[in-house]
Amino acid sequence: MAVIGKTVGQNLFGAQDPVGETIRIRNVPFKVIGTLASKGQSMQGQDQDDVILIPLTTLQKRIMGVTHIGTILASANSPEETATAEEEIQRLLRQRHRILPGQEDDFRVRNMTEIASAAESSSRIMTLLLGSIASVSLIVGGIGIMNIMLVSVTERTREIGIRMAVGARGRDILLQFLMEAVVLSLIGGLLGIALGMAGSKIISTVVQWPTVVSLRAILFASIFSIAIGIFFGLYPARRAAALDPIEALRYD
Repeated sequence: MAVIGKTVGQNLFGAQDPVGETIRIRNVPFKVIGTLASKGQSMQGQDQDDVILIPLTTLQKRIMGVTHIGTILASANSPEETATAEEEIQRLLRQRHRILPGQEDDFRVRNMTEIASAAESSSRIMTLLLGSIASVSLIVGGIGIMNIMLVSVTERTREIGIRMAVGARGRDILLQFLMEAVVLSLIGGLLGIALGMAGSKIISTVVQWPTVVSLRAILFASIFSIAIGIFFGLYPARRAAALDPIEALRYD
């Protein structure tokens, strides 16, 4: 009997239901009694669906030709008891292997907490790296918005003078250009959100990695885009609001 992963089923049987079919591993026949739920790739890039599960004794005697077990996975009742469990496992294995005091172990016990800590550290570094890249992109984009607004103020100097001449106050001009900067920044932010969601969908489909784009992340990105527009659009807006109406009307 065997239970196969999704990748194995697709490679051997295509779209056909593999349950009830027979597969051969080193000329040993196994009847497929079930399939595993799809898990995608692991953090190490391994395909977790490219697996076949068979009885342990059958694997040892008929496939591998060995009597020992290569790997044992064990879990503690709680994270606090992990170190104690590791010591007990090491002591039990030394006793079963008849290893005398002072002799080196002929086995290795690994604590998954250390591996998890290393993975968490790598993830933290990657997050900082991506955050730094995003920060540089935001600064460059903000400077671009500010330059566009400064050019707009220069080209529309006469328009600003006419608005002031018919009664517009400095804060009205300030609010106008500030809103234009915010709209420009928000449009860029929405385009970025759309590209991010599309990229997430592509990765989920091609690589089979589960991805989720939360509503909170979309709202945070939108608010941040507005903040960037306000921050980098404030100087051009203040410059437009500070123009002298008479000099602005004379501008050609």
